[in-house]
Amino acid sequence: MSHEHHGGGGGPVAVAEGTPRIALVGSPNSGKSTLFNALSGLHAKTGNYPGVTVARYEGLVQTPAGPVVVEDLPGAYSLDPISPDEQVVDDVLDPERQIPATPDAVLATVDATTLRRSLGLIAQVLSVGLPTTVVVTFTDELARRHGRLDLVALERALGVPVRGIAAGDPRAVVELRAHLNHTHHWDRPVIPPPTDPDEVSGWVSSVLESADYRVPDIDGRTQKIDGVLLHPVWGTIVFFVTMFLFFQVIFTVAAPVQGLVQSFFDWLAGLVQAYVPIGWLAGLLGQGIIGGVGSVLVFLPQIALLFIVISLLEGTGYMSRAAFLMDRVMAKVGLEGRAFVALLSSLACAIPGIMATRSLPSAKDRLATMLAAPLMTCSARLPVYVMLISLLVPSDVRFGPVGAQGAVMFLLYLGGAFASMGTAWFFSRVTGRRQGQLPFYMEMPPYRMPRLATVVHAVWDACAAFLKKMSTVILSATVVMWLLLSLPMPSAARLDAAGINPADSGAVATYTLEHSAAAAVGKAIEPVFTPLGFDWRINIGVISSLTARETFVSTMGQVAAASDPSNPGDALTTMTVDHGPRAGEPLFTPPVVASLMVFFLFALQCMATMAAMRRETGTWKWPLIAWAYMFTLAWVMGFLTHLVVGAFV
Repeated sequence: MSHEHHGGGGGPVAVAEGTPRIALVGSPNSGKSTLFNALSGLHAKTGNYPGVTVARYEGLVQTPAGPVVVEDLPGAYSLDPISPDEQVVDDVLDPERQIPATPDAVLATVDATTLRRSLGLIAQVLSVGLPTTVVVTFTDELARRHGRLDLVALERALGVPVRGIAAGDPRAVVELRAHLNHTHHWDRPVIPPPTDPDEVSGWVSSVLESADYRVPDIDGRTQKIDGVLLHPVWGTIVFFVTMFLFFQVIFTVAAPVQGLVQSFFDWLAGLVQAYVPIGWLAGLLGQGIIGGVGSVLVFLPQIALLFIVISLLEGTGYMSRAAFLMDRVMAKVGLEGRAFVALLSSLACAIPGIMATRSLPSAKDRLATMLAAPLMTCSARLPVYVMLISLLVPSDVRFGPVGAQGAVMFLLYLGGAFASMGTAWFFSRVTGRRQGQLPFYMEMPPYRMPRLATVVHAVWDACAAFLKKMSTVILSATVVMWLLLSLPMPSAARLDAAGINPADSGAVATYTLEHSAAAAVGKAIEPVFTPLGFDWRINIGVISSLTARETFVSTMGQVAAASDPSNPGDALTTMTVDHGPRAGEPLFTPPVVASLMVFFLFALQCMATMAAMRRETGTWKWPLIAWAYMFTLAWVMGFLTHLVVGAFV
């Protein structure tokens, strides 16, 4: 099981021997990861639906008396595990296990508004016998809804320290941080809670009575809004309208910023061409690195907008409603609601989506969801879609107030979701029936104003990950592609033999591209992709995208620059087929562009996703099956799209 840092550290926290280790335990949606972030200063992903934290994460917390390590564990409703993520919690708290090491103490979070449900887990945690402090969260929410809880009385009833904390209360966080360094002084219950389920129920009632607990009123505002958003018909309509507007915003708001970024890289490439006297170096810097990387970086505004909207929807509490609505759909494809959380996570990236399958109790469901997750439209597809949609649909085409480009993007996301559901349905049956039906809890938190800091962190993390990918995987692939597109460089004698004037830079660039190593590969696989309308130049882009989907954009940018160095920005739109029965016709016709979009919708072109799938299944068998079936699906659907669109255009 993974053991990771929040914040991308990658391994356990390095600390001196003897540094206290505290396990952070709590039910899903009890504010556990938010508390972890507040204590450690890290930026763990938080969300108001179960399954967001599916692995162990460590963070170093500086207290007045020295550092302590806090380990954020997946959310769990009990220590009787029904899924791999809940098994992690049980393993950590099991004192008889040598690995992982038992923590020195436990910090257990309970939601003040749902205290009865949370105390069942607390009874089991206290039975382990470790020093424990209970942190009561959402105390402000309890007070606002006229609930009541005497924290001092609760501490007496439980026999362990109790601390209350309200959202956004930095003073309470400071006090709790100071409390963490005194775990050896934390009290333990004189008489541990019972373990028999019937006796636990009585124990919970007695604790609530002793703590003078009054259940909070139902949030009237939330109840009224949920009457619409959770309605089978109106809620579904609102969901699709929300998603539709979402993609309209991505195109209309980001376009001006995108133009500025494009102008900057064009200006930078022009400087290189003007001031670098060595031809091959100017080509590598201008066309290879600046042109290639810049053609992908230009989509950073769309990436940022995508995550701003997702963060706002999560922050308000709407995402848990969407998960609830989609639970009904998941049931129809033979899976349970937890599978939707994994698929929802895949909208950002398939890797966390695959990791989120750990919250599924059934091994069969985990596998089916894992194989379906890469079909959800991840952010890596966004640059490819934006580029292809721009080739297919002019920006000024509108249906009334609705932009056609945003509508096409919405349909592509919708297509990915339907394909994912269909795949989950297929594999849930092919791999056999799952073992029994287990309950799925989906709490509906009250609607809240999104926290600005949370939104900023989420957007920053997403943009930083995109930039990191740009500076590593995509930059490396771009340089390799430039070399393959530029080598072998033709000699003067060879140009002369071909009738090319060496002084004509455009003709030389075109000749070099057509006789390059990359062209040889692209032409060799033409029989595979010709039925989809792709020529050898598009084939080069498809092959390069096997490392990361965004590389398709940078490669096509390089191909365009090599085809028409004087005007690379418009080269793709003016590119023509250079041989065969379609010679002289435009290359990027509507059937070809539509076929490309559908191919990218279905194909698994991400090595990192395959590696994550291998880690979760323990074998390369399933990643290879996933790659093969998705490539077959992409080819067939691309072929059919080419035929259908070609028949109407």
